[in-house]
Amino acid sequence: MHRLNLTIDETLYEQARAVSFIEKKSISQIIRESLTEYLAKDTKTKQQAELLLEADDEKEILSILKNDEFTSNEDFKNKFNL
Repeated sequence: MHRLNLTIDETLYEQARAVSFIEKKSISQIIRESLTEYLAKDTKTKQQAELLLEADDEKEILSILKNDEFTSNEDFKNKFNL
């Protein structure tokens, strides 16, 4: 796990604290769950992020970011029967 520092406004913190108390979860757990849900929503961005994480060099990363039309490794393998 990685430690992350973030700044939120007082109202949002108080709401998170109240929900944390009611649900008997830490604020960190609520943030992890919320971030996981947020990242799962946008499949195109999620696929693009996965391609970035798999990229071998800066040139490939820049190409992925520049190009809105991209193919995931799985789609490529299926298309060419690899």
